[in-house]
Amino acid sequence: MIRLGPAGSPLKSTLDGIRYLKKINLDAMEVEFTYGVRMKNELAKKIGELAEKLEIKLSVHAPYYINLASKDKEKIEASKKRILDSCERAHYLKASHVVFHSGFYGELDKEKCYNTIKKGITEIQDEIKSKKLKTKLAPETTGKTSQFGSLNELLRMRDETKCNVCIDFAHLHARDGEINYSDVFNQLQDLKHIHSHFSGIEFSEKGEKRHLVMEKKDFILLAREILKRNIDITIICESPVTWKDSLEMKRIIDELKNEKNNN
Repeated sequence: MIRLGPAGSPLKSTLDGIRYLKKINLDAMEVEFTYGVRMKNELAKKIGELAEKLEIKLSVHAPYYINLASKDKEKIEASKKRILDSCERAHYLKASHVVFHSGFYGELDKEKCYNTIKKGITEIQDEIKSKKLKTKLAPETTGKTSQFGSLNELLRMRDETKCNVCIDFAHLHARDGEINYSDVFNQLQDLKHIHSHFSGIEFSEKGEKRHLVMEKKDFILLAREILKRNIDITIICESPVTWKDSLEMKRIIDELKNEKNNN
């Protein structure tokens, strides 16, 4: 199954936004806590119940202000709290994934950074378990070479901690300067379901600069690979026109399905 939807509500009210997504035949949304977790649990529960009723699959994006590899222990603890607060809301939202950017290499070598972040993720998972929260951590592939979050790093983290991952295709493109979807999916064969992000991307030799409106030709390459492999995937659009580009993704996928059926 391919689920499509925007990062954030298309309307000011998240409840109204979910109703609107159902009306336009999109079936996923990532609730954005990017500048802080301000939603009350009572509202999260109402949103979760409505989304479940309308068959809109929710996920959560934790705040940007996270660095589990900081040399400042207080910043690590604050980062863990932001992720845990996101997980608590995700539980009431009935959201499957809590997506976050794990941290920066800083002065650490890559192995030391990996182990520091792994420790933080493990500790957060222990808290999730003790609080009986029903959601999963999903560290995201990142777009800057200064950030922890290459595909190899996250797949290793998944193997060693049993966390989930979020595959941001635009970030992979920016981080490596190019992207081969066949190679990426070859590395993701063990995932029963892939939670992902897509958008256009502007980048330099240091990686991501900013997200852009989606180019049709870029998404067609991804969509063809998904359909060829019959991949179970959720694609959250992070372009500047999130729900509009989600609809364009849906139109492209429907076109390609019809093209395939007519051949």
